Amino acid sequence: MAIFIRLLEWVFFLYFASHIPITLAIDLQALLPAEYYSQSLQDLLKWYAAEFKDPMMMAPPAWFKSFIFCEALLQTPFFPVAAYAFFKGGCRWIRTPAIVYATHVATSVVPIITHVLFHDFPKGPHPGPETPAERLTLAAIYAPYLLIPIILLLTMLFSTAYNGELRGAKGQMGKKGR
Repeated sequence: MAIFIRLLEWVFFLYFASHIPITLAIDLQALLPAEYYSQSLQDLLKWYAAEFKDPMMMAPPAWFKSFIFCEALLQTPFFPVAAYAFFKGGCRWIRTPAIVYATHVATSVVPIITHVLFHDFPKGPHPGPETPAERLTLAAIYAPYLLIPIILLLTMLFSTAYNGELRGAKGQMGKKGR
């Protein structure tokens, strides 16, 4: 079981470490002025939005901007902390912040995926997905940002590596919870 938990910690490390450049280079373009970004990053966002028919990144609705704002203000500072904790492994102090993060992100991504699957997108200037295949493709891009936080939440709640109460030996992690 310890090997499985360590494997999950590596998945969580990669998730949080990769989230830093994605947020700074791509996601925050939905909020910040274009002059903050190089032309190549602007072109990358335009390519992504056109290729995967994601108009929310090019002309974000107010509700979507609120999620990006939370990502910028609340989540981005947490990414390097979580990446460190999961790289190191066994850091029980990350449990409560990870539960808060996972719950927040999962409840934010559900409306995004629902919007992608069921909204009647306008034809322009930034067309959204129309066919079921296009909708599923875009939903699949957002899906890891729902699935990994759910796995993180379940790990923090039910793994004996992070919840000493389950094994009846609260605080016996050693080295003061690493």
